[in-house]
Amino acid sequence: MKQVIKIPKFGGTRNAKRRKKILSIISVRGKNQKPLYRIYRLLFIPELYLMAYQNIYANKGALTKGSNDETADGMSMQKIYHIIEKLITETYRWTPVRRTYIKKRNGKQRPLGLPSWSDKLLQEVLRMLLEAYYDNQFSDNSHGFRKNKGCKTALETLTHKGGWIGITYFIEGDISNCFGSIDHQILMNLLKDKIADNRFLRLIENLLKSGYLEDGWKYNKTLSGCPQGNILSPLLSNIYMDKLDQYVENTLKPEYTQGHSRAKNKTYQPLIWQKTKHRRLNNWAKVKEIQKALQKMPSIDTVDPNFNRLRYIRYCDDWLIGFTGSKKDAEKIKEKIAIYLQNELKLQLSQEKTLITNARKEKARFLGYDVHTLHDDSKHGKNGRRTINGKTGLRVPKDRMQAKMQKYMAKGKPNHRAELLACSDYDIVNQYQSEFRGFVQYYRRAYNASCMNTVKWVLELSLAKTLASKHKTTVSKVFGKYKVVTETKDGICKVLQVVVPRNGKEPLVAQFGGIKLSYDKDADIIDGATDVLGQFLCKRSQLIDRLLRNVCELCGAIDDVEMHHVKKLRDLGRNDRRHKPKWMVRMIALRRKTLAVCINCHHAIHSGLYDGVCVH
Repeated sequence: MKQVIKIPKFGGTRNAKRRKKILSIISVRGKNQKPLYRIYRLLFIPELYLMAYQNIYANKGALTKGSNDETADGMSMQKIYHIIEKLITETYRWTPVRRTYIKKRNGKQRPLGLPSWSDKLLQEVLRMLLEAYYDNQFSDNSHGFRKNKGCKTALETLTHKGGWIGITYFIEGDISNCFGSIDHQILMNLLKDKIADNRFLRLIENLLKSGYLEDGWKYNKTLSGCPQGNILSPLLSNIYMDKLDQYVENTLKPEYTQGHSRAKNKTYQPLIWQKTKHRRLNNWAKVKEIQKALQKMPSIDTVDPNFNRLRYIRYCDDWLIGFTGSKKDAEKIKEKIAIYLQNELKLQLSQEKTLITNARKEKARFLGYDVHTLHDDSKHGKNGRRTINGKTGLRVPKDRMQAKMQKYMAKGKPNHRAELLACSDYDIVNQYQSEFRGFVQYYRRAYNASCMNTVKWVLELSLAKTLASKHKTTVSKVFGKYKVVTETKDGICKVLQVVVPRNGKEPLVAQFGGIKLSYDKDADIIDGATDVLGQFLCKRSQLIDRLLRNVCELCGAIDDVEMHHVKKLRDLGRNDRRHKPKWMVRMIALRRKTLAVCINCHHAIHSGLYDGVCVH
């Protein structure tokens, strides 16, 4: 006999409008700096879990196992009810995350925590609630893991907003092991200042202390930090680092902002008068001489001791300060931030990596770009380049281009990729194009974007060698066969193109190239930022409707429906079976990575016994 699970009356899925109002009300309370009360009971609403499922089911890690075998595959309403029942009785226990390590650019390893599926689902609900409340309270200078913000808005602030002009020194911030050093007690105190619900706070505190498994499933306690890989960790780190934002903006910025405007250059104006005088006397040789002198000097005093400005920006744990003033004051700012982080947040500022950079002579590093103050007196006139002087410019770092090209080279020359030889020509070209497009699209905001032609040449030659190695031919013959001139969104370009004809359908076309390698100040940058509130307020997706319909999409059985997931839809098309099973054919036809099936059909699919008929 099935156990009847009682869900509170406000947890039904019919009152969708009421569910939509919840996050809106929380958002307004956050905007008005009002505390939250009795928020724990909102975790009993099934609709929130359905929206959380919609947000995370397509993530790459949805089918990655944590410390148990539970993944998005097999998702059902019963799982949601089971989580809610445990939350009602306060018996929900977070499972320890499975810790793995990923390589960093410097050769070191970064720990990554992999939670179970139920924990991911509950964390996403918590994130939706907390983000709706806290996001309106965060500083406008914080751009990491926030709705409607990201790398694009951070870089726009540096180059387009107009505030980062005339910077003399950059202070690059680097916090040693920021995620792993977050103090649990300080974080909980910050949450208690805004949230008056002990059950909700206790749930988050238990998450922080749930521990991790590694080295043969050995359990380890987590005494500090927010494990990277947890859905809630970026938001909790933003709540924690917001204290630094407030300190810089409310304490350091007023302290180091001085003067209304820079003093005028005392030698500049007399030369202007002399130029006017000699022009009136038609002494053009003298006018030209004075003009050259003026071209080499600023009209204002660039080292005015009575004029200081401080600019600040942060993306997660990566922050940058632009300071207009003396190096001595810049060193004091760095020292004060280090003391504040140590005393108030118990974070350690890396003295080796936190650098003070001369903005005109050197380059700082922020979000993968080289950042510096532009200066060029080489030309003059209406179209002269002196107009760029003092503005902040972005460059593609040479080491990033070298690291990108190194993946496609051997012994200093472009080389083929043996791991792709078993793929079709179409897939090989698509793979190269996606990797090239991702790199170029991110760095098109750099004014020296044209230097990425070198990267294109290396990838193109590596692609040609891969195709030549696959077909046992020469590179020149590959170029002769696949190189064409075609129309792209950036104009007429030479590309490597593979066309796969299909009966009765449009042919499949894969191209390498066709991307304009030039500066684009409005280039889009996708960094995974989402607008959770906007997603919640939109109409329910077909995924949720299919799950709520509770009908097996294979045999038509009603009740006990679960969602069957696959990692990549294209993997089904590559399946070597001559006669694909009905469930696989249906997913390919619908172009979906999910399929709503009953328990019996689901078990048959995983055991490889599904033959198109399911006996109940």
